[in-house]
Amino acid sequence: MSAESPLIQSLRTAVAAAPQDVPLRLHLAQLLLDAGAADAAVAEAAVALQHAPGDAQARALMARAMGVPAPGPATTAPAAPASSTPAPASSTPAPQRGFDWKAAEEQIGDAVPPRFVEPEAPLTEDGSGDPGDAAAWDVEVPGAVRLADVGGLQEVKDRLEAAFLAPLRNPELRRLYGKSLRGGLLLYGPPGCGKTFVARAVAGELGAKFLSVSVNDVLDMWIGNSERNMHEVFETARRQAPCVVFLDELDALGGKRSRTHSSGMRNTVNQLLTELDGVDAAANEGVFVLGATNVPWDVDLALRRPGRFDRTLLVLPPDAPAREAILRHHLRDRPIENVDLGKLVKLTEGFSGADLAHLCESAAESALLDSARTGTVRMIGMKDLLGAAKQLTPSTEPWFASARNVALYANEGGQYDDLVAYLKRKRRL
Repeated sequence: MSAESPLIQSLRTAVAAAPQDVPLRLHLAQLLLDAGAADAAVAEAAVALQHAPGDAQARALMARAMGVPAPGPATTAPAAPASSTPAPASSTPAPQRGFDWKAAEEQIGDAVPPRFVEPEAPLTEDGSGDPGDAAAWDVEVPGAVRLADVGGLQEVKDRLEAAFLAPLRNPELRRLYGKSLRGGLLLYGPPGCGKTFVARAVAGELGAKFLSVSVNDVLDMWIGNSERNMHEVFETARRQAPCVVFLDELDALGGKRSRTHSSGMRNTVNQLLTELDGVDAAANEGVFVLGATNVPWDVDLALRRPGRFDRTLLVLPPDAPAREAILRHHLRDRPIENVDLGKLVKLTEGFSGADLAHLCESAAESALLDSARTGTVRMIGMKDLLGAAKQLTPSTEPWFASARNVALYANEGGQYDDLVAYLKRKRRL
């Protein structure tokens, strides 16, 4: 096939910048089909169907690209323009008949169990099923996720147990030593490494409800609303105690006040400090506050003082046992064969949990497209997984590049000693 036209190249750039824009991707697929690039058009239409499974135009366009009649009733998809010249021959012969999806489902029916189970409505303590005040902030009832469900990361679990959980599990010793139920722990590390999952596991260990709070839940354009939202978060947690309040992206909710020119943001940080301290000594009894951030060095210093987020825990990319558990999780409901997890684990050193999920998704997409092109369903194999792994670069690398400078030049008081130790162990310092 000749070189792509400037219009197609421009559209490829636009699609790369907005991968979820289905109409834009379908426009690109139509142009590719018109240019005789049927395989490329099939690939773009397949990705569009991933984002919009019921899109009739995408289904019709894929059918035309594969040389088969469009499924179902007539659609509004634009017809391919008539041309007096035949389309360029493809090196891969087109299937002679339409892809039989029903037969394919029957073929792999035993290998793929049902994908979804209808969840039961969570009940409140009185069994009424009415969450009451919790509904406003989506307070989750004590879940089944425990630290044992976190694959690998034994060092993280040990530190959590020693610094946070053990004193709270032993009320007699806590009373003897005057340990309060108030607590604050800051989880930090590269993105996509499971900080939110660890926080949920902590709530499960404590048998506490879980209240996850993000920037969008608190910040408001109107003066005073952000502070009021922050107060309502903690009031809800106090009513639902014992409750874990998880503040995601703490650097955005509690960024350094010296760096912001917005009085609204400074007031929000002040309100967070007030809520952490409580109105009186017993105000926050049973409220456990966990924060997560990728950039702890951007968190306001007042939030790191004793009695607030005075304990920190570095959550690193998953180790080998954790990577194996994550890969098993993301492959368990997919049709696979002869997958060597040990080899995959070795090849994915430094990958985050999000990277591993994307790897499995890419491998599944490769097998799906191959099945659609050939008309024969096949399993996901090592070739798909190894090919996906070679195309991925660990997303944690930019974070470690920035963290290295902090470890070298901004480790006052040894607050990042665990990061320094890890970088030395990996020979990054």
